[in-house]
Amino acid sequence: MAFSKYGNIRLGKDDDRPEYSTFTWFAMLFSAAMGIGIIFWGVAEPISFFSNPPVGEAYTKEAGQWALRQTVFHWGIHPWSVYALVGMALAYVGFRKGLPGRISSIFVPILGEDNLNGKWAKVIDIFAVLASIAGIAVSLGLGSMQINGGLSFLYGIEVNDFMTGIIIVVLTIIFCGSAAVGIEKGMARVSNTNVALMIILMSFFLIFGPTKYILESIATVLGDYLQNIIWLSGYADPNGIYQEKVGFNWIGAWTVFYWAWWISWGPFVGGFVAKVSKGRTIREFILGALIVPTLVCTVWMVLFGGTAIHMELYGQGGIAEAVAANIDSALFVTLGNLPIPMISGIVAVFLIGTFFITSADSATFTVAMYSSGGDMNPDARVKVFWGVIEGLITIALLVAGGLQALKAASVLTAFPFMLIILGIIYCMFKLLKQEFVSGEESQTISSKNKTARI
Repeated sequence: MAFSKYGNIRLGKDDDRPEYSTFTWFAMLFSAAMGIGIIFWGVAEPISFFSNPPVGEAYTKEAGQWALRQTVFHWGIHPWSVYALVGMALAYVGFRKGLPGRISSIFVPILGEDNLNGKWAKVIDIFAVLASIAGIAVSLGLGSMQINGGLSFLYGIEVNDFMTGIIIVVLTIIFCGSAAVGIEKGMARVSNTNVALMIILMSFFLIFGPTKYILESIATVLGDYLQNIIWLSGYADPNGIYQEKVGFNWIGAWTVFYWAWWISWGPFVGGFVAKVSKGRTIREFILGALIVPTLVCTVWMVLFGGTAIHMELYGQGGIAEAVAANIDSALFVTLGNLPIPMISGIVAVFLIGTFFITSADSATFTVAMYSSGGDMNPDARVKVFWGVIEGLITIALLVAGGLQALKAASVLTAFPFMLIILGIIYCMFKLLKQEFVSGEESQTISSKNKTARI
């Protein structure tokens, strides 16, 4: 679509231009979409695969390369395609067609414009809200758990549900305040800070980590990923090879969970990305919301995961054992093996906190937008209400069952929205085809009129 005839269509009127600079736009997009996840899993996931792979021998060089490729597969094109699709569709119907900023508005080719307030439209929007709340609860839970782990690493603070709950309450108050003051004063500024801290932390790993190993691994893993992406996308372990090796349903516990998590994030990340993308062309949007973020995630995962695996293979090790004992500690144990661990640890905790705020801020905005009839500027009180609800649900799920309860909630709400995404694909092609045909007809009529005048 980006490089087709539709690529020049603007997400807005023909004379609209972007409201934010490219850097700020990308910073908000990335902060809303990936934030906490890449920090929590950047070391934990590759090390988990390295120490207990479903194929081959653990703690080997082959296991290290396999672990990095599989991690990049989970954090690459697949999640960003969900966000880009939903965001592009919402921006198109909202800013170009002038329809309410709701998921149901995308279904105008099926429902008809007269039925956008009917029961089926409401069902679609309800599922979008439920999926958004479940998706953000997973991230807020992971983020608060990791902040607790970081504070334990830095200051010896005990890791428990009570402390995690306190962290959630404090950060909920902060992100509700950020949501209330608006995107320009809140989200935009925090997102710029996020990206700056990301660059600092990535540079730190590249300089003080195994630089040559990391650079070679980035090239190798990216090539391996692109070469095998179709096979990886379809592999479902029909003969139970992975399950027999590790003793549990590996595909279900990792890959399927990730797909469900990304789908549950689709409505709120897509809604927020749509809000800040007015005036960009479809080509600009897809390159900025799909291709560039995939490359950034690849570099991040190899930087962090590759450093930890190199320490296991060629250094003093101990990271895999620490992760097995407490997955929240993965990043901080790795930092402990690099220079100035206290300073880098403080930067990491602060980054997790700001990502917590931006992810929750974007979710709060989007759910408020959906529940306000598609209003692109929902009332601050509505945003604060949903922010409090998100914090309370996260605490409830953590107390009820920890990480497994968070995962279950995400998977349950993702399945209905998966069907909605298939409908979005169909409707977008219908809408764009109609516009292009209308545009050609208008140009033909204009040309005939001009000829007649001559």
